[in-house]
Amino acid sequence: MYKEQVDMTRVPRHVAIIMDGNGRWAQARGKERTYGHQEGAERVHDIMTAAVKLGIDYLTLYTFSTENWNRPEAEIAALMALLLKHLEEELFMKHNARFRVIGEKERLPKVVQDACDYLEKRTQENTGTCMVLALSYSSKWEITHAVKQIANEVKAGELNTEDITEETISQHLATNFMPDPELMIRTGGEERLSNYLLWQCAYSEFYFTDTYWPDFNEEDLCKAIVDYQGRQRRFGKTGEQVTNKK
Repeated sequence: MYKEQVDMTRVPRHVAIIMDGNGRWAQARGKERTYGHQEGAERVHDIMTAAVKLGIDYLTLYTFSTENWNRPEAEIAALMALLLKHLEEELFMKHNARFRVIGEKERLPKVVQDACDYLEKRTQENTGTCMVLALSYSSKWEITHAVKQIANEVKAGELNTEDITEETISQHLATNFMPDPELMIRTGGEERLSNYLLWQCAYSEFYFTDTYWPDFNEEDLCKAIVDYQGRQRRFGKTGEQVTNKK
């Protein structure tokens, strides 16, 4: 059991997940893609609960990319309906967990925006795990948005170009409220980032699994963390292993 092998003193503070394989999981069972999304939504609850048990501070889930707007309207509508259904206040309050959203929220249906805003405000005083949904999100959008903000500040005389650093850019990203992910997990057998947290993953450890998201469970998460804990993180340096003690 991988749960028993996890070193609780070296659990990554921030785990990001690309939840891939819902559609293929459903098609392999002769079902519509939306059936896979339904099952995938259930796994979000399970993995959130597991993250709380493990003491993960931030769990960021790639829920809906800007490219996903190109999917059939019926599938998009089904995804939005599922999102509304599973934004359950009880889940977060029970675990003292927080909720945040990153992405172009203004592109989401108004009812989804309102539900997200309510849950963010309702849970903002909680002190446990923060679940972050990347909705209508892409790294290219995020970095472009940050560059525009910085350019406007320079134009307004609020910032000098000589003072722009990597930290300046990080502070203007949508993720500026949390640390960069130490561990990036992708389910479903693909091995790419798909325009997700490109700036933030400069030194993340990547873990790819063939398991489709609807089958990904607590034991799979622990397996990924055990694998992560067995790696040496040198950040471009040589010498002793760098660990992430909490």
